[in-house]
Amino acid sequence: MSRRTSRPRATAAPRTTPASPCPCGLPAVYGECCGRFHSGSAAAPTCEALMRSRYAAFVVRDAAYLLRTWHPETRPPGVDFDPSMRWTGLDILDTTEGSAFHSTGTVTFRAHYTDDGRPDSLHEKSRFARHEGAWVYTTAVFVD
Repeated sequence: MSRRTSRPRATAAPRTTPASPCPCGLPAVYGECCGRFHSGSAAAPTCEALMRSRYAAFVVRDAAYLLRTWHPETRPPGVDFDPSMRWTGLDILDTTEGSAFHSTGTVTFRAHYTDDGRPDSLHEKSRFARHEGAWVYTTAVFVD
């Protein structure tokens, strides 16, 4: 997902705890789902799992995880979170390759959000590759 430039500070996002439902949409709590990837206690085993965990990182505003899972050749110097933006849901639409048996993969998804309370969505096809044995985000193409 792309980064956005900062705007004036808005109200804080609801806090996600290890016992909260995982923002990625899978039927698990955050601490047992994407939270373990964010903490570094596990690595995403597929590019879809990495995509879900990166979406969850946008929800919880974990810039360090986003940068850590971005390919060094395409990684920006930092991530700015738009304080008026709230991520509200993720739909995985398609995946190609990206398993333990592959070195690349793609995930097409629609990420829903509100911006200053107005609903919208981001439709993107993200590309992933293995780098030093781990899945990383490389680039994306916006579908809409």
